[in-house]
Amino acid sequence: MKAHIESEPLFMNVCIKGELSNYKIYPSGHHYFSLKDAGANLRCVMFRGSAQKLRYVPENGMSVLAYGRMAVYEKDGAYQLQCTGLTPEGTGDLQLAFEQLKAKLGDEGLFDRDHKKALPVMPERIAIITSSAGAAVHDMIRILGRRWPLSKVLLLPVRVQGAEAPPEIAGAIRYANEFKIAELIITGRGGGSIEDLWAFNDERVARAIYDSEIPVISAVGHEPDVTISDYVADARASTPSNAAEIAVPDCTDMKNHLKKLEILCDQSVNAMLKSNRERLRFIGSKPVITDPSAQLDNRRQNLDYIFRRLVAAEERIVSFSRKDFVSLAAALDAMSPLRVLSRGYSVAENEAGETVKQVSELSMGDKITLRFSDGEAGCVVENLKLNN
Repeated sequence: MKAHIESEPLFMNVCIKGELSNYKIYPSGHHYFSLKDAGANLRCVMFRGSAQKLRYVPENGMSVLAYGRMAVYEKDGAYQLQCTGLTPEGTGDLQLAFEQLKAKLGDEGLFDRDHKKALPVMPERIAIITSSAGAAVHDMIRILGRRWPLSKVLLLPVRVQGAEAPPEIAGAIRYANEFKIAELIITGRGGGSIEDLWAFNDERVARAIYDSEIPVISAVGHEPDVTISDYVADARASTPSNAAEIAVPDCTDMKNHLKKLEILCDQSVNAMLKSNRERLRFIGSKPVITDPSAQLDNRRQNLDYIFRRLVAAEERIVSFSRKDFVSLAAALDAMSPLRVLSRGYSVAENEAGETVKQVSELSMGDKITLRFSDGEAGCVVENLKLNN
Protein backbone atom coordinates (compact mmCIF):
# COMPACT_ATOMS: atom_id res chain seq x y z
CA MET A 1 0.00 0.00 0.00
CA LYS A 2 2.82 2.45 0.86
CA ALA A 3 4.65 1.76 -2.36
CA HIS A 4 1.48 1.94 -4.42
CA ILE A 5 0.20 5.22 -2.91
CA GLU A 6 3.55 7.02 -2.82
CA SER A 7 4.33 6.07 -6.42
CA GLU A 8 0.99 7.17 -7.81
CA PRO A 9 1.51 10.41 -9.81
CA LEU A 10 -1.94 11.71 -8.86
CA PHE A 11 -0.95 11.66 -5.17
CA MET A 12 2.44 13.33 -5.59
CA ASN A 13 1.14 16.92 -5.91
CA VAL A 14 -2.25 17.57 -4.35
CA CYS A 15 -4.06 20.56 -2.90
CA ILE A 16 -6.66 19.90 -0.21
CA LYS A 17 -9.01 22.42 1.33
CA GLY A 18 -10.07 21.95 4.94
CA GLU A 19 -10.16 23.25 8.49
CA LEU A 20 -7.15 22.88 10.79
CA SER A 21 -7.67 20.69 13.85
CA ASN A 22 -5.46 19.34 16.65
CA TYR A 23 -2.54 21.47 15.48
CA LYS A 24 0.62 20.63 17.44
CA ILE A 25 4.26 21.65 17.11
CA TYR A 26 6.77 19.15 18.49
CA PRO A 27 10.23 19.94 19.87
CA SER A 28 11.69 18.35 16.76
CA GLY A 29 10.20 21.20 14.74
CA HIS A 30 7.69 19.00 12.93
CA HIS A 31 4.04 20.11 12.78
CA TYR A 32 1.23 17.57 13.16
CA PHE A 33 -2.43 18.35 12.52
CA SER A 34 -5.62 17.24 10.83
CA LEU A 35 -7.65 18.65 7.98
CA LYS A 36 -11.39 18.17 8.27
CA ASP A 37 -14.67 19.17 6.76
CA ALA A 38 -18.25 18.12 7.40
CA GLY A 39 -17.71 14.55 6.19
CA ALA A 40 -14.02 13.65 6.36
CA ASN A 41 -10.79 13.95 8.36
CA LEU A 42 -7.25 13.69 7.02
CA ARG A 43 -4.07 13.36 9.08
CA CYS A 44 -1.25 15.67 8.02
CA VAL A 45 2.39 16.29 8.86
CA MET A 46 4.65 19.18 7.93
CA PHE A 47 8.32 18.45 8.51
CA ARG A 48 10.64 21.03 9.97
CA GLY A 49 12.19 22.10 6.65
CA SER A 50 8.81 23.08 5.25
CA ALA A 51 7.48 24.44 8.54
CA GLN A 52 10.36 26.93 8.82
CA LYS A 53 9.11 28.60 5.66
CA LEU A 54 5.79 29.53 7.25
CA ARG A 55 5.48 33.27 7.82
CA TYR A 56 2.49 32.96 10.16
CA VAL A 57 1.35 30.73 13.01
CA PRO A 58 -1.38 28.26 11.96
CA GLU A 59 -4.27 28.04 14.42
CA ASN A 60 -7.04 25.53 15.01
CA GLY A 61 -10.23 26.37 13.13
CA MET A 62 -8.38 28.19 10.35
CA SER A 63 -9.57 27.34 6.83
CA VAL A 64 -6.52 26.59 4.66
CA LEU A 65 -5.29 25.15 1.40
CA ALA A 66 -2.72 22.41 2.08
CA TYR A 67 -0.22 21.44 -0.59
CA GLY A 68 1.85 18.27 -0.59
CA ARG A 69 1.84 14.57 -1.41
CA MET A 70 0.06 11.56 -0.02
CA ALA A 71 2.05 9.02 2.01
CA VAL A 72 1.55 6.06 4.34
CA TYR A 73 2.86 5.93 7.91
CA GLU A 74 3.58 2.22 8.30
CA LYS A 75 3.53 2.03 12.10
CA ASP A 76 -0.04 3.25 12.26
CA GLY A 77 -1.08 1.78 8.94
CA ALA A 78 -2.73 5.09 8.06
CA TYR A 79 -2.33 7.36 5.09
CA GLN A 80 -1.51 11.01 5.59
CA LEU A 81 -0.68 14.19 3.74
CA GLN A 82 2.95 15.22 3.90
CA CYS A 83 2.37 18.98 3.67
CA THR A 84 4.91 21.23 1.97
CA GLY A 85 2.84 24.39 1.96
CA LEU A 86 -0.08 25.86 3.92
CA THR A 87 -1.96 28.91 2.67
CA PRO A 88 -4.86 30.55 4.52
CA GLU A 89 -7.99 30.49 2.42
CA GLY A 90 -9.29 33.86 1.32
CA THR A 91 -6.05 35.72 2.18
CA GLY A 92 -2.36 35.29 1.55
CA ASP A 93 -0.03 33.82 4.10
CA LEU A 94 1.99 37.06 4.17
CA GLN A 95 -1.08 39.11 4.97
CA LEU A 96 -2.08 36.71 7.71
CA ALA A 97 1.44 36.74 9.13
CA PHE A 98 1.34 40.55 9.09
CA GLU A 99 -1.96 40.66 10.98
CA GLN A 100 -0.80 38.08 13.54
CA LEU A 101 2.48 39.90 14.26
CA LYS A 102 0.68 43.25 14.40
CA ALA A 103 -1.78 41.88 16.97
CA LYS A 104 1.01 40.27 19.01
CA LEU A 105 3.24 43.34 19.17
CA GLY A 106 0.26 45.60 19.75
CA ASP A 107 -0.76 43.55 22.79
CA GLU A 108 2.81 43.85 24.11
CA GLY A 109 2.65 47.65 23.86
CA LEU A 110 5.23 48.17 21.08
CA PHE A 111 2.91 50.56 19.29
CA ASP A 112 2.03 52.70 22.34
CA ARG A 113 2.37 56.44 21.79
CA ASP A 114 3.80 56.89 25.28
CA HIS A 115 6.94 55.05 24.17
CA LYS A 116 7.54 57.15 21.06
CA LYS A 117 10.39 59.66 21.31
CA ALA A 118 10.41 63.18 19.94
CA LEU A 119 12.59 63.78 16.89
CA PRO A 120 15.51 66.22 17.28
CA VAL A 121 14.76 69.60 15.72
CA MET A 122 18.17 70.10 14.09
CA PRO A 123 20.11 66.81 14.24
CA GLU A 124 23.83 67.11 13.72
CA ARG A 125 24.26 63.46 12.65
CA ILE A 126 21.76 61.26 10.84
CA ALA A 127 22.24 57.52 10.25
CA ILE A 128 20.51 56.04 7.17
CA ILE A 129 20.02 52.27 7.33
CA THR A 130 19.11 51.02 3.87
CA SER A 131 20.59 49.55 0.72
CA SER A 132 23.47 51.51 -0.75
CA ALA A 133 22.44 50.44 -4.26
CA GLY A 134 18.84 51.69 -4.19
CA ALA A 135 17.55 54.98 -5.50
CA ALA A 136 15.99 55.74 -2.13
CA VAL A 137 19.30 56.45 -0.39
CA HIS A 138 20.41 58.88 -3.09
CA ASP A 139 17.11 60.75 -2.87
CA MET A 140 17.42 61.02 0.91
CA ILE A 141 21.03 62.24 0.80
CA ARG A 142 20.17 64.79 -1.88
CA ILE A 143 17.17 66.16 0.00
CA LEU A 144 19.01 66.25 3.34
CA GLY A 145 21.90 68.14 1.76
CA ARG A 146 19.56 70.65 0.15
CA ARG A 147 17.32 71.23 3.16
CA TRP A 148 19.90 71.20 5.97
CA PRO A 149 23.55 70.95 4.86
CA LEU A 150 24.73 71.29 8.48
CA SER A 151 23.75 67.67 9.23
CA LYS A 152 26.31 64.92 8.74
CA VAL A 153 24.81 61.86 7.04
CA LEU A 154 26.16 58.39 7.85
CA LEU A 155 25.13 55.44 5.69
CA LEU A 156 24.94 51.97 7.22
CA PRO A 157 24.45 49.76 4.14
CA VAL A 158 22.29 46.66 4.61
CA ARG A 159 20.26 44.33 2.48
CA VAL A 160 16.59 45.27 2.48
CA GLN A 161 15.22 42.17 0.76
CA GLY A 162 15.65 38.44 1.33
CA ALA A 163 16.22 36.20 4.31
CA GLU A 164 19.45 38.00 5.31
CA ALA A 165 17.83 41.45 5.40
CA PRO A 166 16.05 41.39 8.82
CA PRO A 167 19.12 40.47 10.92
CA GLU A 168 21.25 43.01 9.04
CA ILE A 169 18.73 45.83 9.57
CA ALA A 170 18.27 44.95 13.25
CA GLY A 171 22.03 44.67 13.72
CA ALA A 172 22.63 48.09 12.14
CA ILE A 173 20.08 49.69 14.47
CA ARG A 174 21.74 48.11 17.51
CA TYR A 175 25.18 49.20 16.22
CA ALA A 176 24.04 52.82 15.86
CA ASN A 177 22.74 52.78 19.44
CA GLU A 178 25.73 51.03 20.96
CA PHE A 179 28.27 53.50 19.54
CA LYS A 180 25.99 56.57 19.59
CA ILE A 181 26.90 57.46 16.02
CA ALA A 182 23.82 59.58 15.32
CA GLU A 183 21.02 61.60 16.86
CA LEU A 184 18.44 60.25 14.41
CA ILE A 185 17.98 57.04 12.43
CA ILE A 186 16.15 56.67 9.12
CA THR A 187 15.51 53.12 7.95
CA GLY A 188 13.52 51.91 4.98
CA ARG A 189 13.59 51.29 1.26
CA GLY A 190 11.81 52.15 -1.96
CA GLY A 191 8.52 50.66 -3.10
CA GLY A 192 7.83 47.07 -4.08
CA SER A 193 5.52 44.12 -3.53
CA ILE A 194 4.62 42.87 -0.09
CA GLU A 195 7.31 40.20 -0.53
CA ASP A 196 9.90 42.89 -1.33
CA LEU A 197 8.97 44.91 1.76
CA TRP A 198 8.71 41.91 4.06
CA ALA A 199 12.00 42.53 5.86
CA PHE A 200 10.32 45.49 7.58
CA ASN A 201 7.52 43.22 8.78
CA ASP A 202 10.01 41.05 10.63
CA GLU A 203 9.71 40.79 14.42
CA ARG A 204 13.47 41.19 14.90
CA VAL A 205 13.48 44.52 13.11
CA ALA A 206 10.41 45.69 15.04
CA ARG A 207 11.98 44.90 18.41
CA ALA A 208 15.28 46.55 17.43
CA ILE A 209 13.39 49.75 16.57
CA TYR A 210 11.43 49.56 19.83
CA ASP A 211 14.62 49.10 21.88
CA SER A 212 16.44 51.95 20.11
CA GLU A 213 17.34 54.88 22.35
CA ILE A 214 17.86 56.97 19.22
CA PRO A 215 14.62 58.16 17.57
CA VAL A 216 13.78 56.19 14.42
CA ILE A 217 11.91 57.25 11.28
CA SER A 218 10.46 54.39 9.25
CA ALA A 219 10.33 55.10 5.50
CA VAL A 220 9.20 51.98 3.66
CA GLY A 221 7.72 51.91 0.15
CA HIS A 222 5.09 54.36 -1.00
CA GLU A 223 2.15 56.06 0.70
CA PRO A 224 -0.21 53.02 0.65
CA ASP A 225 2.48 50.66 1.96
CA VAL A 226 2.28 50.11 5.72
CA THR A 227 4.66 47.81 7.58
CA ILE A 228 5.17 46.71 11.17
CA SER A 229 8.18 49.04 11.32
CA ASP A 230 5.88 51.99 10.61
CA TYR A 231 3.80 51.14 13.67
CA VAL A 232 6.81 50.72 16.00
CA ALA A 233 8.93 53.64 14.80
CA ASP A 234 8.85 57.03 16.49
CA ALA A 235 7.70 58.59 13.22
CA ARG A 236 6.42 57.20 9.94
CA ALA A 237 7.26 58.71 6.54
CA SER A 238 5.17 57.93 3.47
CA THR A 239 8.31 57.62 1.32
CA PRO A 240 12.08 57.78 1.85
CA SER A 241 12.06 61.30 0.38
CA ASN A 242 9.38 62.30 2.87
CA ALA A 243 11.57 60.89 5.66
CA ALA A 244 14.36 63.30 4.69
CA GLU A 245 11.88 66.18 4.79
CA ILE A 246 10.65 65.15 8.23
CA ALA A 247 14.17 64.63 9.62
CA VAL A 248 15.50 68.18 9.16
CA PRO A 249 14.11 71.70 8.78
CA ASP A 250 14.40 73.62 5.52
CA CYS A 251 17.31 76.06 5.72
CA THR A 252 15.45 78.47 3.42
CA ASP A 253 12.49 78.53 5.78
CA MET A 254 14.89 78.93 8.68
CA LYS A 255 16.59 81.91 7.01
CA ASN A 256 13.22 83.54 6.37
CA HIS A 257 12.25 82.88 9.97
CA LEU A 258 15.49 84.43 11.21
CA LYS A 259 14.88 87.50 9.03
CA LYS A 260 11.42 87.88 10.56
CA LEU A 261 12.93 87.56 14.03
CA GLU A 262 15.52 90.19 13.11
CA ILE A 263 12.77 92.58 12.01
CA LEU A 264 10.82 91.90 15.20
CA CYS A 265 13.94 92.49 17.30
CA ASP A 266 14.58 95.82 15.53
CA GLN A 267 10.99 96.87 16.07
CA SER A 268 11.14 95.87 19.72
CA VAL A 269 14.41 97.76 20.32
CA ASN A 270 13.12 100.87 18.54
CA ALA A 271 9.90 100.77 20.54
CA MET A 272 11.87 100.42 23.77
CA LEU A 273 14.16 103.32 22.83
CA LYS A 274 11.16 105.49 21.97
CA SER A 275 9.48 104.64 25.26
CA ASN A 276 12.65 105.41 27.23
CA ARG A 277 13.12 108.73 25.40
CA GLU A 278 9.57 109.78 26.31
CA ARG A 279 10.13 108.71 29.89
CA LEU A 280 13.42 110.65 30.02
CA ARG A 281 11.68 113.71 28.58
CA PHE A 282 8.92 113.40 31.16
CA ILE A 283 11.39 113.07 34.02
CA GLY A 284 13.42 116.01 32.68
CA SER A 285 10.37 118.25 32.86
CA LYS A 286 9.87 117.59 36.56
CA PRO A 287 10.49 120.60 38.91
CA VAL A 288 13.05 118.61 40.85
CA ILE A 289 15.19 118.63 37.69
CA THR A 290 14.31 122.03 36.26
CA ASP A 291 14.52 123.98 39.60
CA PRO A 292 16.17 121.90 42.32
CA SER A 293 16.68 124.97 44.63
CA ALA A 294 12.89 125.40 44.87
CA GLN A 295 12.62 121.85 46.07
CA LEU A 296 15.27 122.55 48.72
CA ASP A 297 13.40 125.68 49.86
CA ASN A 298 10.23 123.64 50.25
CA ARG A 299 12.12 121.09 52.28
CA ARG A 300 13.61 123.82 54.52
CA GLN A 301 10.14 125.28 55.07
CA ASN A 302 8.84 121.89 56.03
CA LEU A 303 11.74 121.45 58.44
CA ASP A 304 10.99 124.81 60.10
CA TYR A 305 7.35 123.89 60.47
CA ILE A 306 8.23 120.53 62.02
CA PHE A 307 10.77 122.25 64.36
CA ARG A 308 8.14 124.69 65.60
CA ARG A 309 5.71 121.87 66.24
CA LEU A 310 8.37 119.96 68.18
CA VAL A 311 9.22 123.00 70.33
CA ALA A 312 5.57 123.64 71.08
CA ALA A 313 5.05 120.01 71.97
CA GLU A 314 8.08 120.10 74.27
CA GLU A 315 6.84 123.27 76.03
CA ARG A 316 3.45 121.68 76.59
CA ILE A 317 5.05 118.60 78.06
CA VAL A 318 7.26 120.73 80.39
CA SER A 319 4.25 122.81 81.49
CA PHE A 320 2.20 119.69 82.25
CA SER A 321 5.14 118.17 84.13
CA ARG A 322 5.67 121.36 86.19
CA LYS A 323 2.02 121.39 87.22
CA ASP A 324 2.22 117.73 88.23
CA PHE A 325 5.39 118.47 90.23
CA VAL A 326 3.79 121.36 92.13
CA SER A 327 0.73 119.29 92.91
CA LEU A 328 2.78 116.32 94.16
CA ALA A 329 5.09 118.63 96.18
CA ALA A 330 2.05 120.21 97.87
CA ALA A 331 0.64 116.80 98.73
CA LEU A 332 3.98 115.69 100.07
CA ASP A 333 4.42 118.86 102.14
CA ALA A 334 0.98 118.37 103.64
CA MET A 335 2.05 114.95 104.86
CA SER A 336 5.47 116.10 106.12
CA PRO A 337 6.09 115.70 109.90
CA LEU A 338 7.97 118.99 109.85
CA ARG A 339 4.68 120.71 109.11
CA VAL A 340 3.26 119.12 112.28
CA LEU A 341 6.24 120.29 114.32
CA SER A 342 5.84 123.84 113.12
CA ARG A 343 2.44 123.94 114.81
CA GLY A 344 4.01 123.42 118.30
CA TYR A 345 4.36 119.67 118.42
CA SER A 346 7.57 117.72 119.10
CA VAL A 347 8.79 114.16 118.55
CA ALA A 348 10.50 112.10 121.26
CA GLU A 349 13.28 109.64 120.32
CA ASN A 350 15.13 107.17 122.57
CA GLU A 351 18.85 106.71 122.63
CA ALA A 352 18.61 104.32 119.66
CA GLY A 353 17.00 107.05 117.57
CA GLU A 354 13.65 105.32 117.54
CA THR A 355 10.46 107.33 117.91
CA VAL A 356 8.77 106.92 121.30
CA LYS A 357 5.06 106.55 120.70
CA GLN A 358 3.79 105.57 124.19
CA VAL A 359 4.78 106.32 127.81
CA SER A 360 4.91 102.60 128.49
CA GLU A 361 8.02 102.44 126.32
CA LEU A 362 9.97 104.63 128.80
CA SER A 363 11.50 104.03 132.22
CA MET A 364 12.63 106.34 134.91
CA GLY A 365 16.04 107.84 134.14
CA ASP A 366 15.88 107.13 130.36
CA LYS A 367 17.57 109.72 128.20
CA ILE A 368 15.41 110.94 125.32
CA THR A 369 15.72 113.58 122.63
CA LEU A 370 12.89 115.99 121.83
CA ARG A 371 12.82 117.30 118.28
CA PHE A 372 11.21 120.64 117.54
CA SER A 373 10.67 122.50 114.30
CA ASP A 374 13.73 124.66 114.93
CA GLY A 375 16.00 122.13 116.71
CA GLU A 376 16.20 119.47 119.40
CA ALA A 377 16.74 119.11 123.23
CA GLY A 378 18.14 116.29 125.41
CA CYS A 379 16.02 115.23 128.40
CA VAL A 380 16.01 112.72 131.28
CA VAL A 381 12.80 110.98 132.31
CA GLU A 382 12.06 111.88 135.94
CA ASN A 383 8.35 111.27 136.06
CA LEU A 384 6.02 108.80 134.23
CA LYS A 385 2.24 109.12 134.24
CA LEU A 386 -0.13 106.91 132.24
CA ASN A 387 -3.61 108.08 131.24
CA ASN A 388 -6.45 106.11 132.72
